[in-house]
Amino acid sequence: MHPVDDRGTATPSPELKTSPLHERHVALGAKMAEFGGWLMPLEYTGVLKEHNAVRESVGVFDVSHLGKAVVRGPGAAAYVNSCLSNDLGKIQPGKAQYTLCCDDSSGGIVDDLIAYLHDDDHVFLIPNAANTAEVVRRLRAGAPDGVTVEDQHDDFAILAVQGTRSDEVLEAVGLPTGHDYMSFTEAAYAGPSVVVCRTGYTGERGYEVVAPNAVALELWDALVDAGEPYAITPAGLGARDTLRTEMGYPLHGQDISLDVTPNQARLGWAVGWKKDAFWGRDALLAEKEAGVRRLLRGLVATGRGIPRPGMRVLLTPDFAVGAVTSGTFSPSLKKGVGLALISADITEGAEVSVDVRGRPEVFTVTKPPFVTPGVRES
Repeated sequence: MHPVDDRGTATPSPELKTSPLHERHVALGAKMAEFGGWLMPLEYTGVLKEHNAVRESVGVFDVSHLGKAVVRGPGAAAYVNSCLSNDLGKIQPGKAQYTLCCDDSSGGIVDDLIAYLHDDDHVFLIPNAANTAEVVRRLRAGAPDGVTVEDQHDDFAILAVQGTRSDEVLEAVGLPTGHDYMSFTEAAYAGPSVVVCRTGYTGERGYEVVAPNAVALELWDALVDAGEPYAITPAGLGARDTLRTEMGYPLHGQDISLDVTPNQARLGWAVGWKKDAFWGRDALLAEKEAGVRRLLRGLVATGRGIPRPGMRVLLTPDFAVGAVTSGTFSPSLKKGVGLALISADITEGAEVSVDVRGRPEVFTVTKPPFVTPGVRES
């Protein structure tokens, strides 16, 4: 956390980056916090209200801290496909794909990211904030002649409009809607071109709009105005975290990291196992054949316990089987839910204890999502 002024709003430290929408967050009295090297809004009117707005109607997030990088040149898509885990060959131009950047030696997850396939010679990537430079470095290091990898982290804003009324809000500002999940389209807005993708990190129907910094403020204001009939609510990273945890979506640096492989994180569906090459392929195939020793699983409280990262998961009072990686009070379920890396021997449906500040609380091991998602609804 960083210094706050009299209103409880963090003041930027010189080493922290700020969003092109920073002045709007300050005007709204947002509580600000450091995240991935950026000063971003944690909450405006309260995590619970913001969370429920997304589940019940619509919320708007500034996620401009997310990375942006472009790979261009002859065979750019084939090059990216030889590096990242998922198989870009399975999607067509105009589609986006969840994928992983893995360490070639260990198979550990350097980052999880979204790849936007424009065409064979143009791929746009959205990594996590703190990992953008490293992903770009690794891609540049092996890029063939004619293929360039450009870090555009500071050039674009990303606004996420999420919730059941997200289509109405985007339509009201003249942006395209209704395209398939994990597809994107480009459109002009106030002159420049913006990318509208049916993606998000909340589990609800919604869109992420990648816009040049020059139109970010105008777009934010227009979305907020257009959303008034639907009680649109600016939402911060606090609500984003409770929403993604209810879906079981992993967060890099907590649930996944260089010390965690896709096999352990149960992200094998994002690995193109039939591809001839991608970073970490040999290590991951060897681990898959040998069997993993731990798995990322969901936990749901049977009582009032709320899990938090780092809390031990116990089979008996003196026998730990893992640790919580993400945990929160679920506003939708009114109970504690979380993710934990635990022994692969512990199966779904089993009951375990979580050491909640010295008090054992019973949880059921389950498979996320913890709530019914609306993200793929047509």
